[in-house]
Amino acid sequence: MRIFRTLALAGVAAGVMAISGGAVAADIRVGFTLDALTLDPGNHRKRETETIIRNMYDGLLTRDSKMNVVPELAASWKQVDVTTYEFKLRQGIKFHNGDEMTAEDVKFTMDRMIQKNGIDGQTSPRGGLLGPLKDVQVVDKYTVRFHLSTAWAILPAMLPFQEVVSKSFVQKVGDKGLATQENGAGPFRLVEWRKGDSIIMERFADYYGGSPAIPPVGPAKADRVIFKVIPENSSRVAALLAGDVEIAAEVPVHMMKQIDANKATKVVKVNGTRSFFVSLNNTKAPFDNKLVRQAANYALNKKLIIDKILLNTATPISGVLSPDAFGFDATLPAYDYDVAKARKLLAEAGFPKGVDVTMDVEGAFAETAQAIASLLTKAGIRTKVQVGEGSVLKAKWDPTKPKSGDMWLTSWGNGSLDPEDIFAPTLRTNDRGNSAGYSSAIVDGLLSAASTETDPVKRAEMFKRAQKQVNADAPWIFLWVPQDIYGVSKRLKGWQPSADSRINLHRAYLE
Repeated sequence: MRIFRTLALAGVAAGVMAISGGAVAADIRVGFTLDALTLDPGNHRKRETETIIRNMYDGLLTRDSKMNVVPELAASWKQVDVTTYEFKLRQGIKFHNGDEMTAEDVKFTMDRMIQKNGIDGQTSPRGGLLGPLKDVQVVDKYTVRFHLSTAWAILPAMLPFQEVVSKSFVQKVGDKGLATQENGAGPFRLVEWRKGDSIIMERFADYYGGSPAIPPVGPAKADRVIFKVIPENSSRVAALLAGDVEIAAEVPVHMMKQIDANKATKVVKVNGTRSFFVSLNNTKAPFDNKLVRQAANYALNKKLIIDKILLNTATPISGVLSPDAFGFDATLPAYDYDVAKARKLLAEAGFPKGVDVTMDVEGAFAETAQAIASLLTKAGIRTKVQVGEGSVLKAKWDPTKPKSGDMWLTSWGNGSLDPEDIFAPTLRTNDRGNSAGYSSAIVDGLLSAASTETDPVKRAEMFKRAQKQVNADAPWIFLWVPQDIYGVSKRLKGWQPSADSRINLHRAYLE
């Protein structure tokens, strides 16, 4: 591992240093769940990795606290025609090594993600986030055009996930070098990556200031940011209560009271973008029968689980989308808790004595799975919970393989809050996240049409029609969208959580 700068360890331990004007700037320390997989913005598909990288790199576009897409490295953008977008870049933006960012860097960044074997002989796992992007054209030093092979309305919504790298730097250090080194145009630059322990960054004094749509604009207010890797929940919360970190990410609901009871800390929540559901195996009995799938939805008392287990930190859903998503249909019929109706539907499906099934779940959600199983069992869907490791379950429920399981308590993120980002991969026939094996010609047609439709009104209507069909077909047990929960020091100012789970510390400081 390479170290860009020498770090004064005593300074990190103290966490405080004086700056001009007599003010005091302290290190902001984040208790984080996972270490970064890489520092290469183009070679991962992990939210936690992106959160860390996004403090050192910026993108053409970003999102404000209300999840609106706004310019960042781009000064402006426009749609030239249905398959062409043009971006004007801000001038004078510097990478951390002092080089100016230009259109060549933007083209290079996108090329290495969309070209086959474009990163160290491998194809970028982030290429799918750029949809039908065909090529990027350099118009002049500060202008680029993105050419799509087909119309794709959500390109701007997906660009906040893509950070711009320096062409000359990558050519110098290579793809392998970019995995452990950093030269972004973001508010902080890398000091040291202690793998498995922490990632330490410092303020970049020549930062251009960030998006003018998200004031205040200017260099970061904190001298240093330290992401401390603390996977265990109780240890992460303990570090917050002891004053060893200022932000504790992914706080379990049962620890909220402990944080709020401490005079120096508080709980901060934001509506998330991840839909939770029980994927039902639509390809074999008993869930190849729509009546059984509907019965499972009626058997579940979602309000009880949200109240008692999730402590009112989730919003129930009756389909795939979060209520905050574009095109959300608020008129979808709810599957109200009705045990008698569930048993009636089971009998109509040919199972008057009920069915015996097994629900797969990762250990982190075992308690919730047990509660769901108990309610299903009362309605005649006798459910045994089987806890498995995440990678094993993903392989078991791989949409490209024959399905042997009955049910899987899982989720899918929708950071763009556009249906294309969650609806198509999870419910289109044979798509990459369709663990249920669901197939509907009506839904497939609507999703395909919506993908190329540029009129937002028509597009929203297509998604609403698709939601109604999925609601009726019930390929899943529809659950909820949970809030993201953080524990925060009351000294921390200038920061609020984002629905896309990013922890952007550009404007954060300690009082």
